[in-house]
Amino acid sequence: MTIADAQREMRFAYYGGAPGMLTSATVWLIAGIVATVMSPDRAIWSLFIGGMFIHPVAVLLTKAIGQPGKHSANNPLGSLAMETTFWMILMMPLAYAASRLRIEWFFPAMLCIIGGRYLTFATIYGTRIYWLCGAALAIAGGSLGLATASPAIGAFSGAAIEAVFAVAIFITSRREIALSKKVAIGSGQQA
Repeated sequence: MTIADAQREMRFAYYGGAPGMLTSATVWLIAGIVATVMSPDRAIWSLFIGGMFIHPVAVLLTKAIGQPGKHSANNPLGSLAMETTFWMILMMPLAYAASRLRIEWFFPAMLCIIGGRYLTFATIYGTRIYWLCGAALAIAGGSLGLATASPAIGAFSGAAIEAVFAVAIFITSRREIALSKKVAIGSGQQA
């Protein structure tokens, strides 16, 4: 399997990653709401706990829209996705520690962490849009951290950025997946 084949399979299996990003945007939105109506500390835990459900919910959503939600065992990019998940989890205690110094720093730190993870998605999915998304999240994180913006603004910023990119990825992936299915049907294969 070439890298291009592996990337194509990942885009097909996970709808370009759009369902995962949309699920993540929803978790950020919930954290923003919790920060607004409850407290920033509860919002932090909302993001942590909600984050644990992003992948399983995204897989269910992916399957609901007709994609497999699973890549082949021999796809080398599957292990890269897992490795970046572990990297992200290892970075979360730093974001939490920053929040103990200044509560306003948690969401900007998480924006930078998630932005960094999305940069690797450019390789996993073979699409440059993830570079733009990662950069947008990191720039937002840095700017909001410097401005010591409220936790709710940080969470809502993550939700908005991810929602916009999720829609863009859905649109571009829809075309590629439709073409892949048409080619597979034309050649007598099952997509």
